Amino acid sequence: MIGAIAYLDRVNISIAGPDIAKDFHLTNVHLGWVFSAFIAGYALFQAPAGWLADRYGARRVLTLGVVWWSVFTSLITVISPHLAMPLAILIAVRFLLGMGEAVMYPASNCIVAAWIPSAERGLANGIIFSGVGFGAGLAPPLVIYFLLHHGWRTSFWASSVLGLAAGVLWYVSARDLPSQHPRITREELALIASGMPHAEFGADNTPKLGWGEILRNRSLFALTFSYFAYGYEAYIFFSWFFIYLYTARGLDLKRSGHYSMLPFLAMAICSPAGGWISDLVTRKFGTRAGRCYLSAIAIAISATFLVLGTRVATAQFASVVLAGGAGALYFSQSCYWSMSADIGKRSAGSVSGLMNMGGQIGAAITASLTPWIADRLGWTASFLVAAALSAAGAAAWLFVKPVAEF
Repeated sequence: MIGAIAYLDRVNISIAGPDIAKDFHLTNVHLGWVFSAFIAGYALFQAPAGWLADRYGARRVLTLGVVWWSVFTSLITVISPHLAMPLAILIAVRFLLGMGEAVMYPASNCIVAAWIPSAERGLANGIIFSGVGFGAGLAPPLVIYFLLHHGWRTSFWASSVLGLAAGVLWYVSARDLPSQHPRITREELALIASGMPHAEFGADNTPKLGWGEILRNRSLFALTFSYFAYGYEAYIFFSWFFIYLYTARGLDLKRSGHYSMLPFLAMAICSPAGGWISDLVTRKFGTRAGRCYLSAIAIAISATFLVLGTRVATAQFASVVLAGGAGALYFSQSCYWSMSADIGKRSAGSVSGLMNMGGQIGAAITASLTPWIADRLGWTASFLVAAALSAAGAAAWLFVKPVAEF
């Protein structure tokens, strides 16, 4: 649920983007800077956020993060276009919002690493990341409703209230470690401990990794590069897909909103499906097949869909084909986070934060580079660049070694 709200908070600006640009007299390139500011704050604070979650616990850190990003989500609504340097203020607010959201997935991965046996982490992460699709998919109709009836600012207020409510619910119900939960049984504790990558350690006393050990891990660097390519492709959908349909494909506001939901619905379906299949293949054929090979194949298919989508004549069919690319991309999502949890163990927050920093750097680049390429070479070129980078990201999975092979 928190993941869905987090993505609602970050995607709402891409739907409201044309209205915000009109109010603040921004070009698409200026709007890209605003998009990139969020991602820059999000990317730069991934590793620190992961360290904080490892150090102080995911329960407290994520609660603080939810409150932080809910406040900054609503803060954009009080910025006046008549202030001095309004673009700079927009960029600063979005950067600070990104800082708050940076704790979301490193903290979640701490919970997965502590609570979920290794062979079941694909489905667990798939369910977590299905919130990406649901939140981003909910954004178009919700934000468009507010745009048409109450103005774009109201959509940000609604997102903020939802975030605060989710933060309270998380703090009341969550615990950092299974042993801390008042309702867990001894049998459940034994089952969790037996499924950890190193079963000889209990969930509470597995040693944490030092930064030197983390940074020397070659598989983590391959994983981070692959996630960089992943983030570049993914954020075309989060930042620019609605605007692409509206401006380049000629759909009106309502139809753009409807068709821009398709990639996010595909993400919501394919994320848990990919996690479930990844776990199934892992149990039957091993981690390399279930995490590495499966992910490489899914991302390669995603790149193919991007290329095909640029060749489709109608906007409606292009939306379906490109949504297939988004779904194939998110089919691999749980593999990244399951692998980083296996590598990190009780330092899963730091390891996954470093990996996710790579992904968000890719996202920040695409937020600004995509409109630049589109202005000079056309939208087709923007999607082809993403496809080529995704193909490289798929190949990088072949250099990732499962923990059991170290």
